Amino acid sequence: MQEKLELTRIGSDDDMMELCIQVCDGTSTFSNRVYVSHQYMRNTITGLHTFKDRVHGGIYDLRFGEFGPEYASGALHARFHFHERGKLLISVTMQSSYSNFGVKNVASEATLYLMSEPALLDNFIQSLRALSDGQQQCAMLEGIDTAWSL
Repeated sequence: MQEKLELTRIGSDDDMMELCIQVCDGTSTFSNRVYVSHQYMRNTITGLHTFKDRVHGGIYDLRFGEFGPEYASGALHARFHFHERGKLLISVTMQSSYSNFGVKNVASEATLYLMSEPALLDNFIQSLRALSDGQQQCAMLEGIDTAWSL
């Protein structure tokens, strides 16, 4: 399976867009849905664009939605961290929306780890911008094979 972080627009209005987010670490896959305002998406693109030049130890936290039963839909927290030798490490924690499960209110959660590289981050930022502008439905950050050691 292809390692990736993929965002697909599944709905939109004047204020918000609904995204289906799918993450695959090469073995496991997890997906959820989150709501993101158009302004927050533009701010995210700007933040990632600034981060991409910090290849010597930069960190960027991408957050969509909020964790916890108080919030609508799901949540994503992806920490981007440049590592030695031009590798981009991404730790992704996701949570689905909460639903009743017997007498409990529960959400599925997963933490997955991917590795990518600066050129693939550039492609992701461009496709995120096109997603935000409504020019395409999907933006994907491709991972690289983690069988290669750091």
